[in-house]
Amino acid sequence: MTTHKPPSILSRLWIWGLSLMILTLCLTLNAPSAQATELLLGALAQGNAITDPSALLRYALPLDNPPIRKLQASLEDIDNHIRAKRWPAIAKDGREANYILKVQSEKILAGVPEARRQQGEALLSQIQTQAADLQTAIEAKDRETVVSLQTGALGKIGELEQLMVSGFPYEVPAEYGNLPQLKGRATVAMETSQGPLTIVVDGYSAPVNAGNFVDLVQRKFYDGLPFIRSEDNFVVQTGDPDGPEEGFIDPKTKQYRSIPLEILVKGEDGPIYGETLEEAGLYLPELALPFNAFGALALARPDTEPNGGSSQFFFFKFDSELTPPGFNLMDGRYSVFGYVVEGKETLEKLTDKDKIISAKVVAGADNLVQPRG
Repeated sequence: MTTHKPPSILSRLWIWGLSLMILTLCLTLNAPSAQATELLLGALAQGNAITDPSALLRYALPLDNPPIRKLQASLEDIDNHIRAKRWPAIAKDGREANYILKVQSEKILAGVPEARRQQGEALLSQIQTQAADLQTAIEAKDRETVVSLQTGALGKIGELEQLMVSGFPYEVPAEYGNLPQLKGRATVAMETSQGPLTIVVDGYSAPVNAGNFVDLVQRKFYDGLPFIRSEDNFVVQTGDPDGPEEGFIDPKTKQYRSIPLEILVKGEDGPIYGETLEEAGLYLPELALPFNAFGALALARPDTEPNGGSSQFFFFKFDSELTPPGFNLMDGRYSVFGYVVEGKETLEKLTDKDKIISAKVVAGADNLVQPRG
């Protein structure tokens, strides 16, 4: 049995170390490779990285409403200060959030389609109440209450942002019309031998990869499959069925279902297909779904075949300190199509001695579009 796998942690560390050596030489020798130096410096100076999967999913929603994004950023910035109890910075975030809600509520609601406006108004009212309570908790320096109210408000903001999304933002290339596509998001409840996982699958950013996964979940393809690889506490992989094939054979076509590499760069009209970002000549772009978060869900594939993935997938487990955002050597080489949003403790315990007991779609099943005919 051959598993499709990402590079080992040792090879990634070697490449990362080599890049740092090149950067040091460029700076020390005043080498003319200014562009390379600028790229590497940019990679290493990303500031406070977004590592929360729910936050990454909020930012990946295809919407254009600056006030709601500013509100979200203000509340999320509390995470950068709460552990060290930097109360002046936290108070500034709280004031900014309340100010946005006070003076830009109409602009926020303008981003919600008329048919959903009443639901949007109710959510915004709840957010306003939570933000006001949050400000009171900040003034009292009540850390536990601050975290609880911030989490609740961000959850409601995510729901409000979801209401703003109308339709699907782009056309998937016709050559992938023979594959299932997820035109939106779905939530998958996965039960493993170590406990439950809740996964949000993002079709807005990776409709073909997400559609393939949700389709296989609905077919109960993954039920009972073992985790086949757990290396260096880096990834845990599964999805390899019994038998000679290393992927899914479509019972209608009797063919191996081949899934393309699919990566959405922020600001682009649609994903890049069939090649790594390095092969496409893109270095260090901001991705809609990066490997920043513990629990990123990605399609496994053969090392030499970008379009050779099928049913095998892996959970990214390694801490991002050695694969920093903006310089993560996994980004642009594998298709991320979702994140584990609940069950971090379960994922931490999973090894190749465990298995998937069951997986089912608990929300968003109607966003799955099957191939015509």
